[in-house]
Amino acid sequence: MKPDLRFNFIADMQKSTLTVRREFAAKRQLVWDCYTKSELLDQWYAPKPLTTKTKSFDFREGGHWHFAMIDPNGTHYWSRTDYETITPIDGYTGYDGFTDETGVINPDLPRSHIDMTFTDQGAHTLTETVVSYNSPEDLQTVIDMGMEEGMASTLERLDELLVQLTA
Repeated sequence: MKPDLRFNFIADMQKSTLTVRREFAAKRQLVWDCYTKSELLDQWYAPKPLTTKTKSFDFREGGHWHFAMIDPNGTHYWSRTDYETITPIDGYTGYDGFTDETGVINPDLPRSHIDMTFTDQGAHTLTETVVSYNSPEDLQTVIDMGMEEGMASTLERLDELLVQLTA
Protein backbone atom coordinates (compact mmCIF):
# COMPACT_ATOMS: atom_id res chain seq x y z
CA MET A 1 0.00 0.00 0.00
CA LYS A 2 1.27 3.47 -0.89
CA PRO A 3 2.00 5.60 2.19
CA ASP A 4 0.02 8.83 2.61
CA LEU A 5 2.81 11.37 2.12
CA ARG A 6 2.30 15.02 2.90
CA PHE A 7 2.55 17.66 0.12
CA ASN A 8 2.04 21.35 0.88
CA PHE A 9 2.36 24.11 -1.73
CA ILE A 10 2.00 27.52 -0.12
CA ALA A 11 2.29 30.76 -2.09
CA ASP A 12 2.72 33.93 -0.01
CA MET A 13 2.23 36.83 -2.41
CA GLN A 14 3.03 39.45 0.25
CA LYS A 15 6.46 37.91 0.93
CA SER A 16 6.96 36.76 -2.71
CA THR A 17 7.73 33.25 -1.45
CA LEU A 18 6.70 29.75 -2.31
CA THR A 19 7.02 27.05 0.35
CA VAL A 20 6.89 23.41 -0.68
CA ARG A 21 6.85 20.76 2.04
CA ARG A 22 7.02 17.11 1.03
CA GLU A 23 7.37 13.93 3.03
CA PHE A 24 9.22 10.91 1.59
CA ALA A 25 9.13 7.28 2.74
CA ALA A 26 12.92 7.03 3.01
CA LYS A 27 15.77 7.90 5.34
CA ARG A 28 17.20 11.41 5.18
CA GLN A 29 20.62 10.35 3.82
CA LEU A 30 19.01 8.68 0.80
CA VAL A 31 16.70 11.64 0.09
CA TRP A 32 19.71 13.98 0.45
CA ASP A 33 21.66 11.85 -2.04
CA CYS A 34 18.78 12.05 -4.53
CA TYR A 35 18.95 15.87 -4.37
CA THR A 36 22.74 16.18 -4.42
CA LYS A 37 24.07 13.59 -6.89
CA SER A 38 23.62 14.25 -10.60
CA GLU A 39 23.26 10.57 -11.52
CA LEU A 40 20.22 10.40 -9.22
CA LEU A 41 18.82 13.85 -10.10
CA ASP A 42 18.80 12.84 -13.76
CA GLN A 43 16.45 9.96 -12.87
CA TRP A 44 13.68 12.07 -11.29
CA TYR A 45 14.07 15.86 -11.46
CA ALA A 46 11.40 16.76 -14.05
CA PRO A 47 7.63 16.48 -14.27
CA LYS A 48 6.30 13.66 -16.44
CA PRO A 49 6.73 13.22 -19.38
CA LEU A 50 9.94 15.31 -19.35
CA THR A 51 13.37 13.88 -18.61
CA THR A 52 16.45 15.53 -17.11
CA LYS A 53 20.01 15.66 -18.43
CA THR A 54 22.90 17.20 -16.51
CA LYS A 55 25.40 19.24 -18.51
CA SER A 56 27.67 20.11 -15.55
CA PHE A 57 27.47 19.45 -11.82
CA ASP A 58 29.66 20.58 -8.93
CA PHE A 59 27.88 20.19 -5.60
CA ARG A 60 29.88 22.43 -3.30
CA GLU A 61 29.57 25.96 -1.94
CA GLY A 62 30.20 28.15 -4.98
CA GLY A 63 29.45 25.24 -7.32
CA HIS A 64 26.50 24.76 -9.65
CA TRP A 65 24.18 22.35 -11.44
CA HIS A 66 23.47 23.15 -15.10
CA PHE A 67 20.82 20.90 -16.60
CA ALA A 68 18.03 20.61 -19.12
CA MET A 69 14.52 19.28 -18.81
CA ILE A 70 13.73 17.66 -22.15
CA ASP A 71 10.22 17.20 -23.54
CA PRO A 72 9.22 14.19 -25.67
CA ASN A 73 9.83 16.24 -28.85
CA GLY A 74 13.45 16.84 -27.83
CA THR A 75 13.07 20.51 -26.79
CA HIS A 76 15.54 21.40 -24.02
CA TYR A 77 14.53 23.76 -21.18
CA TRP A 78 17.77 24.82 -19.53
CA SER A 79 18.21 25.79 -15.87
CA ARG A 80 21.00 26.42 -13.42
CA THR A 81 21.28 26.19 -9.65
CA ASP A 82 24.19 28.05 -8.07
CA TYR A 83 24.95 26.61 -4.63
CA GLU A 84 25.54 29.18 -1.90
CA THR A 85 25.72 27.24 1.39
CA ILE A 86 25.71 23.50 2.08
CA THR A 87 25.20 21.75 5.41
CA PRO A 88 25.43 18.01 4.61
CA ILE A 89 22.16 16.10 4.99
CA ASP A 90 20.51 19.10 6.70
CA GLY A 91 20.13 21.54 3.80
CA TYR A 92 21.51 23.95 1.26
CA THR A 93 20.80 27.37 -0.21
CA GLY A 94 21.38 28.80 -3.63
CA TYR A 95 20.02 30.64 -6.62
CA ASP A 96 17.92 29.03 -9.33
CA GLY A 97 17.14 30.35 -12.78
CA PHE A 98 16.30 29.56 -16.36
CA THR A 99 19.28 29.70 -18.72
CA ASP A 100 20.39 29.06 -22.24
CA GLU A 101 22.45 26.02 -23.23
CA THR A 102 25.68 27.76 -22.15
CA GLY A 103 24.35 28.50 -18.63
CA VAL A 104 23.70 32.23 -19.09
CA ILE A 105 20.70 33.29 -16.97
CA ASN A 106 17.60 34.31 -18.96
CA PRO A 107 16.76 37.84 -17.73
CA ASP A 108 13.18 37.55 -19.08
CA LEU A 109 12.22 34.80 -16.61
CA PRO A 110 12.19 34.97 -12.79
CA ARG A 111 15.29 33.97 -10.84
CA SER A 112 14.82 32.75 -7.29
CA HIS A 113 16.68 32.07 -4.07
CA ILE A 114 16.12 28.58 -2.64
CA ASP A 115 16.48 27.42 0.95
CA MET A 116 16.18 23.64 1.10
CA THR A 117 16.00 21.70 4.39
CA PHE A 118 15.84 17.97 5.18
CA THR A 119 14.55 16.70 8.55
CA ASP A 120 13.82 13.30 10.03
CA GLN A 121 10.13 12.47 10.39
CA GLY A 122 10.32 9.08 12.09
CA ALA A 123 11.25 6.59 9.35
CA HIS A 124 10.43 9.25 6.75
CA THR A 125 12.11 12.47 5.64
CA LEU A 126 10.45 15.87 5.41
CA THR A 127 11.83 18.31 2.86
CA GLU A 128 10.99 21.98 2.92
CA THR A 129 11.89 24.26 0.05
CA VAL A 130 11.40 27.99 0.52
CA VAL A 131 11.70 29.76 -2.82
CA SER A 132 12.01 33.56 -2.68
CA TYR A 133 11.29 35.76 -5.68
CA ASN A 134 12.05 39.42 -6.30
CA SER A 135 8.37 40.37 -6.56
CA PRO A 136 4.82 39.01 -6.31
CA GLU A 137 4.70 39.28 -10.11
CA ASP A 138 7.68 36.93 -10.47
CA LEU A 139 5.99 34.45 -8.13
CA GLN A 140 2.75 34.70 -10.11
CA THR A 141 4.69 34.05 -13.34
CA VAL A 142 5.98 30.67 -12.10
CA ILE A 143 2.58 29.75 -10.67
CA ASP A 144 1.05 30.52 -14.08
CA MET A 145 3.76 28.35 -15.69
CA GLY A 146 2.35 25.36 -13.76
CA MET A 147 4.77 25.23 -10.84
CA GLU A 148 2.39 23.47 -8.43
CA GLU A 149 1.47 20.67 -10.84
CA GLY A 150 5.07 20.38 -12.03
CA MET A 151 6.42 20.09 -8.49
CA ALA A 152 3.79 17.50 -7.54
CA SER A 153 4.65 15.38 -10.59
CA THR A 154 8.39 15.74 -10.08
CA LEU A 155 8.22 14.75 -6.41
CA GLU A 156 6.06 11.72 -7.28
CA ARG A 157 8.93 10.64 -9.55
CA LEU A 158 11.27 10.90 -6.58
CA ASP A 159 8.86 8.64 -4.65
CA GLU A 160 9.15 6.08 -7.45
CA LEU A 161 12.95 6.27 -7.47
CA LEU A 162 13.13 5.92 -3.68
CA VAL A 163 11.04 2.72 -3.90
CA GLN A 164 13.53 1.33 -6.44
CA LEU A 165 16.54 2.35 -4.36
CA THR A 166 15.20 0.80 -1.14
CA ALA A 167 13.90 -2.45 -2.69
